[in-house]
Amino acid sequence: MAWSGDPESIYSSLGVKRIITASGSTTAYGGSKTRPEIHDAMNKASQMMVSLDDLNRAASRIIADATGAEAGFVASGAAGGLVLQAAAVIAGSDPAVMDRLPDTTGMKNEIIIHKSHRFPYDQCYTSVGAKFVEIGDGRRCQPWQLEAAFTENTAAVAYLFSPFITRRAIPFPEVCEIAHSHGVPVIVDAASMLPPRSNLRRFTTEGADMVIYSGGKAVRGPQGTGILCGREDLIDAAFANAAPHQFIGRGMKVAKEEIVGLLRAIELFVDEDEEAETARYRGMAQQVVDALAEIEGLRVTLEHDEFNYLIPHAVMRFTREWRGPGRNEVYEAMKVGDPPIYLHDIFDPDELAVDPLNLDDEELEIVIRRLSEALLG
Repeated sequence: MAWSGDPESIYSSLGVKRIITASGSTTAYGGSKTRPEIHDAMNKASQMMVSLDDLNRAASRIIADATGAEAGFVASGAAGGLVLQAAAVIAGSDPAVMDRLPDTTGMKNEIIIHKSHRFPYDQCYTSVGAKFVEIGDGRRCQPWQLEAAFTENTAAVAYLFSPFITRRAIPFPEVCEIAHSHGVPVIVDAASMLPPRSNLRRFTTEGADMVIYSGGKAVRGPQGTGILCGREDLIDAAFANAAPHQFIGRGMKVAKEEIVGLLRAIELFVDEDEEAETARYRGMAQQVVDALAEIEGLRVTLEHDEFNYLIPHAVMRFTREWRGPGRNEVYEAMKVGDPPIYLHDIFDPDELAVDPLNLDDEELEIVIRRLSEALLG
C-alpha cells in the first residue's frame, strides 16, 4: 500500500474513493481538513513520554486562556465532552460515586432540556445514567415551564446551540439566571458554533458552567478532539471521570499527541484573521451564486448569519416554478458522481447548500460544474 504517497494514492491503495465535501465539517465525510502545522506538532509530541495528568493540567491553562473560562480539558470529540459533562454534574469527583455510573439510583440524575433541543447526540447524557426532564412543546417554551421542572434530583440544565434550532428555546442568559437561582449548573453543547471566534468566550460570559466545542470542525485540530471549558470544579470532575482514570470515561481516550495537536490548533485558530477568512468563504459562495443565478425556478442566495449560517453558504431554493429534477434527485446525482460530492442538505425539504469550509479552489470549480450538470441535465 502507498503509505508514503499523496493523500489520494494512500486512500486509493486501500480501495477508498476520494470525495468532495461541500456540506461543511460533517464527521461522516471526514470532518475537516486538518491544518498542516498540526501534523508536525503531533508527530513530534508522539516521540516522547509525559505524564497525562501534567499534560492535561497544562492544557487546562491554555484552554482557559483562550475561552475565558476557569479551566479546560481536551475531550474525545464533542460527543465525549457531553458524556463528561453529565458525569461531572451527577457524580462529581467522588470515586465511590463515580464508580457506580451509569447506575444513578439515589443521585441527583435529572437533566432539564428543552424538547426542541432533543438531538441525536443527547444519548451521550443518558449513557451516564441521566434522566431527561423535557420542557416546552417542541416549538416554544416559557420561563415558567423551566421554573416548574426543578426538583431535588435536578443535576443540570442542558442547552443546545446549533444552527436552525437555538431560537426555539428560552433565551440562554435567562435560562442561566433561572438555573443559578436554583443552584443548578447549565451545561452547553456548542459543538458547531465556531466561527465566530467570539463564541469561544460568549457562552461562559452569558452564564454557562460547562461548554463543549468540537476541536476538529472549523478549529481544524485532530478530528477526535473536543474543547471542554467551564467552572474549575466541574472541569476537575470531568477529568476525574475521564481517561486515563479508570471510570466511565476511560474508553474515550485522548492521546498525548492529540492533546498537543488541539492546543496548537487553538493557538492558530485564535490568532487567525477572521475577516480575511470570512471574505474568502464569502467569495467562494458568491461564485456558486453567480454561476447558478440565471437558472429559471431556482433561487440562489448567499446566506451568512448568526442563527443558521455561521460560515457563508450558497443556498439553493427550489421554487414552485422549478421544472427540473427534484431537490433529492440533485442531491443523489451529486453523491453518486465521480468524485462523489456531498452537499449541505440543511433542514428544509426544498433547499440545498454549498458550504465552502472544506473546499479548495479546484474542488469549488468541480462542484459548480457538477451542480450545473445535475440541475440542467
